[in-house]
Formats: sequence, C-alpha cells, structure tokens
Amino acid sequence: MKISILDYIFPRRCAVCDTVLALGQRDLCEHCKKEIKYIGNQVCFRCGKQVKYEEEYCYDCQKKQHVYEQGRAVFSYEYIRLSLYRFKYAGRREYAGFYARSIDRKLREVRNKWRPQALVPVPLHPKKQRKRGYNQAEEIAMELGKLWHLPVLKNLVVRCKNTKPMKEIVGTDRQNNLKKAFKLGTNDVKLNTIIIIDDIYTTGSTIDAVAKVCRNAGISHIYFITVSIGKGL
Repeated sequence: MKISILDYIFPRRCAVCDTVLALGQRDLCEHCKKEIKYIGNQVCFRCGKQVKYEEEYCYDCQKKQHVYEQGRAVFSYEYIRLSLYRFKYAGRREYAGFYARSIDRKLREVRNKWRPQALVPVPLHPKKQRKRGYNQAEEIAMELGKLWHLPVLKNLVVRCKNTKPMKEIVGTDRQNNLKKAFKLGTNDVKLNTIIIIDDIYTTGSTIDAVAKVCRNAGISHIYFITVSIGKGL
C-alpha cells in the first residue's frame, strides 16, 4: 500500500475499534486483525444468519417466505455495530473499502455460484441522503463493484417514501413502514441476476421490499449481501 502525504496529515483509523493505525497499515489495527470475528459456516440456508448445528433455516425464515432467493453477510451485527454507526453517522465513508474487501475475502465463492450481472444498493430517500451526505449501501456497492468488476445500478430502484428508521420499529410494523417505499427507477430492465447490497440485515423487510420491485420488473434471480446480520439462534 502506498503512503501519501495525507496519511501523515489525516492518519488512518482502524475500521473496527477506531484507534489510529501505524503508517502502512490498512483497515485494521494489529489487535483487531487477531480478534476479528466473521460469521461462521453454519448458517441459515436462506438469509445467512448463524444457526445451531444441523438446522437448515433460522427461526425467522422458518416462519416467513422471502422474496429474495438467498443472502449472506460477513459479520454479526453486535461485533461490527460501532463501526457501522461511525460509517453511517460520523462520516467515515472510508470504511466502505474495508467492508467491500471483507465481503470479497469471505464471499467470493458465493458470488461465483450466484453469477450476478450487477449490484443494486438499497436506496436512501433523497431528503435523508442530503442530510447524511451519502448512501452507505451505495458506498459499499461501489467499492465491491470495483473488486468484482460488476456495474452498480444506483438508480434501478429509488426510494419514494421517507420511512422511519427501521431500528425504531418492530414486528409487522416494519413491513407496513416499507409499503410503497420503493419504485423502479427505469423502464428498461434487461437483467436476470442481481445482488442487493446493504449494511445491515435484521428481519429482511427492507431487502424483500427492494427485491419485490426488482421481481416485478422481471428480474428472475435476486440475492443479497450485507456487511452485518442479526442473530439467528
């Protein structure tokens, strides 16, 4: 990794614990490199949440029929929670590179199996994006698109309803909150397989809402990848 004058003026910080990195280090400090915790191999076949041995589906997916086909995540939400908070609300856009590289490292074989034609970030409402300054899902998708040589379709799906933050809502209210929240941003859709990109997966309501718009547009195979995912045990 090349060191620039900006690395002296604005030292890089660990994307997990936020400590200042030594010159030449990227993404993680030495401690976090040793302690990093990825999602294990025993996961729900549908959403990718960790499950107990020999369980095929998590509790949520046993009860709910999803619109998407399958999804995967890299970290448990609790492990990466503070990092994602800084990424979304404290302007740490540079974390997107770390998240994309982590996805590439852990899920490249999954990508090869799915064979996507494009990445589709979950859109933010324009009002919320102006306030934040960027769409966190789009930042991750752009970095991942470079690594995987895939186009990022930022305007395939648009958010037309300024919904309440999902973290403030529980149960079936999540689905009601997202009714008519998304619409197709183009009438010329010639895709068969996509991966929806977001930062967090909890119940799947947001991914399903975006997937429904894509399904109605004629896209046959819809998958998702997120940086983090909630508990499935």
